[in-house]
Amino acid sequence: MEKIQNYIDGKLGEPVSVEYFNNINPAEGKPYSLIPDSDERDVALAVEAARKAFHDWSTMPVSRRFDFLVKIADLIDRDLDKLALAESIDQGKPVKLAKVVDIPRASANLRFYATASLHFSSEAHLTDQEAINYTQHVPVGVAGCISPWNLPLYLFTWKIAPALAAGCTVVAKPSELTPMTAYLFSKLCMEAGLPAGVLNIVHGLGPKAGQAIIEHPEIVAISFTGGTATGKKIAATAAPMFKKLSLELGGKNPNIIFADCDFENAISTSIHSSFSNQGEICLCGSRIFVERPLYQKIVD
Repeated sequence: MEKIQNYIDGKLGEPVSVEYFNNINPAEGKPYSLIPDSDERDVALAVEAARKAFHDWSTMPVSRRFDFLVKIADLIDRDLDKLALAESIDQGKPVKLAKVVDIPRASANLRFYATASLHFSSEAHLTDQEAINYTQHVPVGVAGCISPWNLPLYLFTWKIAPALAAGCTVVAKPSELTPMTAYLFSKLCMEAGLPAGVLNIVHGLGPKAGQAIIEHPEIVAISFTGGTATGKKIAATAAPMFKKLSLELGGKNPNIIFADCDFENAISTSIHSSFSNQGEICLCGSRIFVERPLYQKIVD
């Protein structure tokens, strides 16, 4: 059975504990690979690698960072079928959906943020004859990125791409429920020649590996997508340390249908928006508000 490996300081390797747990294929309910049971020791190694890589990466010409990210995007496009199959097995979604949404969007994320980094603009404000105020955007340091299971590579790259494009280095943890595409992604980063330590991927459980990322004093920014209860715990840990936080948590999204709508379009759109990806998307419609004159027709 294949053992997924951590990606730290440009190399793939076992967790410090040399312990693993099962990665379950949800379609069959059976394990098909093993996931590193990483802990604070693995996170410490990843942070040290990211810290060492930060100076060279943050001072590298933006055009060179652009080249690295676009090269990785090209490799994602090349391996579309392989990545889509891996995500289908890992997450339980149809291969077709992974091929037309998740994997192409992962590539697009890298291209979008790589291109955006080339086109920064700022405003200057004159204060009479006394001063000029301006904004300068600079990399903040090592970022911690923790992504969810429902759109594994799509949301993983959505977090790390802007951080890398901005000149930050990253310690990332994919969901322990869907780690395979992040593992394959680490191999693509190596193939693309991404400098060692710029991106580090630590696999494992949230209470162990994830919490260690949140608590580490040298990780200065946290991006997390997941449940509200976990987000509350992250905020409680990170806020007293004055870390920059981006928390995308649970919600309750209504579809709103008015009486003068295009009825057939409203029905088909509501079905698609509620059940796409098995309904496992944070912005899927989870309830429907219908204007009263159309209520019974919609129910029927």
